[in-house]
Order: sequence, then structure tokens, then C-alpha cells
Amino acid sequence: SMLPGNYHGTASEYITPLDGIRRFVGDSVRIYYSEGCHKFKDRTEGLAFPDDRISEAVIAAKESDVAVVVLGLDETMEGEEFDQGNAYGSGDRENIGLPGRQLQLLQAVQATGTPTVAVLCAGSAVELCWAQDHVDAIIDAWYPGSQGGLALAELLFGAYSPAGRLPVTFYRDTADLPDFLDYSMENRTYRYFQGEALYPFGYGLSYTSFAYSDLKLNKEELSAGESLFAEVTVTNTGARDGDEVLECYLRDEEASVSTPKWSLCGFQRFHLKAGESRRIQLEIKAESMRIVDEQGERYVEPGSFTLFVGGSQPDERSVLLLGKRPLSAGFRVK
Repeated sequence: SMLPGNYHGTASEYITPLDGIRRFVGDSVRIYYSEGCHKFKDRTEGLAFPDDRISEAVIAAKESDVAVVVLGLDETMEGEEFDQGNAYGSGDRENIGLPGRQLQLLQAVQATGTPTVAVLCAGSAVELCWAQDHVDAIIDAWYPGSQGGLALAELLFGAYSPAGRLPVTFYRDTADLPDFLDYSMENRTYRYFQGEALYPFGYGLSYTSFAYSDLKLNKEELSAGESLFAEVTVTNTGARDGDEVLECYLRDEEASVSTPKWSLCGFQRFHLKAGESRRIQLEIKAESMRIVDEQGERYVEPGSFTLFVGGSQPDERSVLLLGKRPLSAGFRVK
């Protein structure tokens, strides 16, 4: 039930992660499977003792070269139905942690010493602090669709290089989030959050690596309402062919009203072979430079701006996780 998510029809076939791995490896690999735990209850069978399948999962992990632990939520646990007091009835979640015994299962498997991959299936951010510090890899599969298990297997076994980027911020703790009834943007989303994210908006890893160089702007001074054009060279510096997602952020340095730290103003996804370089052209439209004043009016205000171009946000957490900083260049609007 973690394949389709919300708002879906009925597919002709559903390939779970277990099915997908079986199909991909065929008879060449022996697979040990355990249910591990229930999604949110403390046992998988009503008449069993708590944590009835965790020991089984531990045995399977001990006998294996690598453990793949699939965790997360499904449409019965997050959605728009019922109310926030109904934690497991498609209502609002009370916290962003893994539900039930899922964290205990992951901890027990990791403690065997077998290399452990955590796979998250969910439609929203989940707190993964322990996993970040202890497991060997984390894959966010979201709700991957009816063929999701096969896509996951192809990723795990290297049939392609992943290039997904987070479209939301993954926070460290529920306490980092503002009051649920507060509708202001203060301390919300990557644009206003003042803390340190676990995984920032725009973050994602790959089986190869990319380098950015020679960022050039067509002008250092623009008229209000004029687009800015930029060029940058991107090089696949790793040993694998793969997609890269270029991200472009804009910061207003002299706004007369409150503005975001920076805002995404463009992105491009493209494929580069190992060792290949490409010159990428970007257009940053005037709408990206607009402010919104206290009366709700939108317009471009004169002043200085900074453009950031790279494979992530320019925040310090992204720099720490990826080991590289986006390029930047300044310009003025007159």
C-alpha cells in the first residue's frame, strides 16, 4: 500500500520492493525476507508479543551481505481526511518521526553489522537523524508508483545513477516547526527557516559527481523588468554517466521589506557522460526579482542581488553534506 500514495487509480500490476529486487537479480542472489514490524502497531499479529518479527529481521540481516530496510508511511497515515486527532486515519501527523516500531527495527538490523540501506516511502518529510548517523545509505522513494519496486531495485544495483532532489525541507525535529495554527511564513520552508535542516530543500546525491565553473552574467546592471542571462560550465567529474540538476537561487541584498534568505529562480536537469562538460544557459526572469510590500503590491525594486548557481542551495548544511559550494555572482537593478 506504500506504492500509490494518495489520489490514484488502480494499476494492472503492483511491484513491491521485494518483488522488484527478485525480478532484477533473478536466481543469482539468495534473498532473505522478514516483515520486520507493523507500520504503526507494536506487533504484526494480534496474538503475538510486542516486536514479534524484529528478531526474524535480525536473523535475516545476519545471514545477508546487505540489508534493505523499507520504512515510512502510506495513504492511511497521511492525507487530508478526518482530523488531526486521528493520527493513523489519513489525518495530520502529530510528529515527523517514524511511526510505531520502525526505528527500533532499523536500529536492530543495523546493530548486526551488516551494511544497511534505509528506504523511505512517504509523501512528506520524516525525521531521520539516527539513520543519517548510523546507516550506510538512505533512499527516499516517496510513493514510487505501481512499478516503484523495480525502479528501486534498478537504483540499488546501479542500473542508473539517481538524480532526485528534495522538493521539501527535511527537519531534524517536530519542535523545529512553527505552531500548526500559525499561517505566517516565519521560520517555514527553506526560504525562511532559521535552524539547520537535516536535509535541505534541493539536496540529493548521485553515483557520480559534478563540478561547476566559469559563471558569467550578460550584464552587471539591469533595468527594472529586464531578464538576466547567465552561463555556467558543468562537468561530470566522476566515473559514471548520469543526470545532474542545476539549481539557481536569487537573494535580494537591499530590499526595503522582509524577503526570503534566497529563492529558487530556475533549474535544469540534463545528462552528462563521465568526463563530459557542457555550457548551460540560464534566463532569470524579472518576476524572480520582485518584492511584495505590506500592501500586497509586487514590483522590482532597485538594488543589488546575488545569484547562486550549483547543484544545491547555498546554505551551509548543503555545503557540508556535499562538500562543495555553489558559485555566485552579483548584479544590480537600476
